[in-house]
Amino acid sequence: MDRVGITTTIPAEIIFAANKTVVDLNNLFITGLGSSGYIEEAEVDGFPRTTCGWIKGMYSACLDHGIQTVVAVTQGDCSNTHSLMEILKSKGVETAPFDYPLSRDIKMMKASLLRLANFFEINIDKAEHWREKLNIAREKLWRIDKMTWKDGVVSGFENHLLQVSASDFESDPDAFEKKLDSFIEEASLRKPIHFPVRLGMIGVPTIIEGLYEFAEQHQARFLFNETQRQFTMPNGGSNLAEQYLRYTYPYDICPRITDINEQVKLRQLDGIVHYVQSFCHMQMEDLLFRERLDMPILTIEGDTPGPIDARTKIRMESFIQMIQQQKAALV
Repeated sequence: MDRVGITTTIPAEIIFAANKTVVDLNNLFITGLGSSGYIEEAEVDGFPRTTCGWIKGMYSACLDHGIQTVVAVTQGDCSNTHSLMEILKSKGVETAPFDYPLSRDIKMMKASLLRLANFFEINIDKAEHWREKLNIAREKLWRIDKMTWKDGVVSGFENHLLQVSASDFESDPDAFEKKLDSFIEEASLRKPIHFPVRLGMIGVPTIIEGLYEFAEQHQARFLFNETQRQFTMPNGGSNLAEQYLRYTYPYDICPRITDINEQVKLRQLDGIVHYVQSFCHMQMEDLLFRERLDMPILTIEGDTPGPIDARTKIRMESFIQMIQQQKAALV
């Protein structure tokens, strides 16, 4: 089947309904053996060094894997996506825009869905059928999420990796669902581990390798991955339009803050790590998070793929120790 690249989570139901394969270019980039090389290739082609690493990585991964069609979110995501679309067009890649209406208006969302369905020449009712199909896998991801924060048998990184895959269902929804079944069966047999420090990760998925594992080495576990969880459409909806309006990431920050505060309380989190990407306009959101989230927050920044650096290790270790001391003082 034809492969269609996406720049972030979009209504994949429409692409699957068109009998095409969905490929998240972010996942293609970060899981590639030459992910750092993709950054260098983009810069050789003229991308400025100060361009977001994810944008450069998606560009090179798209060309390297011969993706001929890309759906890009031009409203509700990275401000650099417009330029990325133009550059990919110049390389012969067919592009289609998708807009999340900033007003969260259901009529505008239905219009966006219809434009995408028309691009792929399918009836929107067929996509609704795919929504029901994909929601079966999503429900299993919700179960795995609960096995992370409540049962203590799934690691923070496993939680991250499986939830982030909900953007494209690893290009094969049936195989992905079977993978989830096997994982749930295996994880259910594990002995629960409850770490003394309970952390949440907010912001875009991190480009830094080993962050989750480093936390666990210091008696802390990430029990909440904000954006990755949103990829699983946890707020539901009775149809595609409702489902993608309830998806918090593309809109203003207020629904995100409400969601984070609810999950902090539910999961009894002790602290939040806010990951920000270098040269990303979303870095400014850190100001609002610090104003409206009443708990310890550590902001860390990443640029290109690579292992956790010494400075981030020191800051993470100090943050965890501070939380441990605060909890000990309350006993």
